[in-house]
Amino acid sequence: MPGWSCLVTGAGGFLGQRIVHLLVQEKDLEEVRVLDKVFRPETREEFNNLQTKTKVTMLEGDILDAQYLRRACQGISVVIHTAAVIDIWGAIPRQTILDVNIKGTQNLLEACVQASVPAFIYTSSSDVAGPNSYKEIVLNGHEEEHRESTWSDPYPYSKKMAEKAVLAANGCSLKDGGTLHTCALRPMFIYGEKSLIIYVIMIRALKNNGILDVTGKFSTVNPVYVGNVAWAHILAARGLRDPKKSPSIQGQFYYISDDTPHQSYDDLNFAVSKDWGFHVDSSWSLPLPLLYWLAFLLETVSFLLRPIYNFRPPFNRHLVTVLNCVFTFSYKKAQRDLGYEPPVSWEEARQKTSQWIGSLVEQHKGTLNTKTQ
Repeated sequence: MPGWSCLVTGAGGFLGQRIVHLLVQEKDLEEVRVLDKVFRPETREEFNNLQTKTKVTMLEGDILDAQYLRRACQGISVVIHTAAVIDIWGAIPRQTILDVNIKGTQNLLEACVQASVPAFIYTSSSDVAGPNSYKEIVLNGHEEEHRESTWSDPYPYSKKMAEKAVLAANGCSLKDGGTLHTCALRPMFIYGEKSLIIYVIMIRALKNNGILDVTGKFSTVNPVYVGNVAWAHILAARGLRDPKKSPSIQGQFYYISDDTPHQSYDDLNFAVSKDWGFHVDSSWSLPLPLLYWLAFLLETVSFLLRPIYNFRPPFNRHLVTVLNCVFTFSYKKAQRDLGYEPPVSWEEARQKTSQWIGSLVEQHKGTLNTKTQ
């Protein structure tokens, strides 16, 4: 294949950084443009120090700035769009989430049309498929089931609508007469080193004598390691550029999981932190139906108080459902179409994540009596 170039949005994020690290190892990649609203100094330094022949261009800009996006897309062969506001806790204003996740994606698609970018890969989420009820059971689900989230909560709704826009744009005519080809990847819950969610959980535990909060002990899920998700994006970029593979990928979505065992979210948190003396809270917790109705009550109070006071419930029905569902998916379609095989095993992923948690423990020494098993 001839020399090519790639734009990665959200490149300073947890997943975006991993994608960039793999991209610069790709043959014939002449330039990678890394776009984010703001790069942290350590991320900027990391990108500056990449050992690669590929040109790395850092761009700081807003996904809602259509003109900026058009300039960023000039001369680009592939766009990998990971930028998103991720919030299932209700901490960020609804309109902010909808603007970035839906309008930002539409802006980027339009920029691709105007700049004649032929390939677009969207980082979606398994949240676009549900779960719609904590009673729902999905084991080794697959793409042909056409599951769809019915939640109006801003994160799952915005990701669902953005994915629809991306897949609907497949086959659009580009300004130079070419054709835009798109696909979407739906990763499970992503874990690994530098996960902000795991970071918050571990810091809370460090302040609580190493006791991990009970967040989802009723769940059965198949989390996916960040390095494997990044690899799936590389394969999608190769696939959409390959005339033989591209026709079967265009307009498709893919669940991305790996060989991480099916387990609860609490089991995962314990598995990656047990080497450092962390343990799960064994105290009594509310039965799931009661927890769900309490969430409903809190949401009702929040709604009634809205005209006079902005009360944010500590949890909501969507969060209770997501954290306590039986919801796992197979990666067979990605295996078939993209040639996806997870390069990082569960044990290696667990060890890497555990080592990173060990560095957090080291930074917060004195807060927790650690032990190595």
